[in-house]
Amino acid sequence: MNAAQGFSLTETALTVSVTAAGKFAELMGQVEDNVAGVRVYATAGGCSGISFGMTFTDRIDENDGVLDGEGFKVIVDDATMGYLRGVEIDFVDRGNGDATFVFNNLQPMGGGCGTCGSSGGGCG
Repeated sequence: MNAAQGFSLTETALTVSVTAAGKFAELMGQVEDNVAGVRVYATAGGCSGISFGMTFTDRIDENDGVLDGEGFKVIVDDATMGYLRGVEIDFVDRGNGDATFVFNNLQPMGGGCGTCGSSGGGCG
């Protein structure tokens, strides 16, 4: 259900590595036809102040930017794009089932807690 077509993202705004592009295309081949692409989103929280995630979506809204790849689309709303400008999405496979998408070149953001990861500390 496309409500709108969104706008096109340039490769200077957001890039996808060759490895990540291959993985996106592979994953898109495994989902239902009504899936429009992979949505990248930001949520508040964590020590960095912002956490990023990805999910399949069947919608492209008018405030979404779309990066068209070969066999896939990466969809990012304009608010999230403010955090991702200049970022590269990569896919790293360390073997033994340890594979993940990573965001390279993220700009530092104001953190929340300063004690995350230290013993006895935590975000709260």
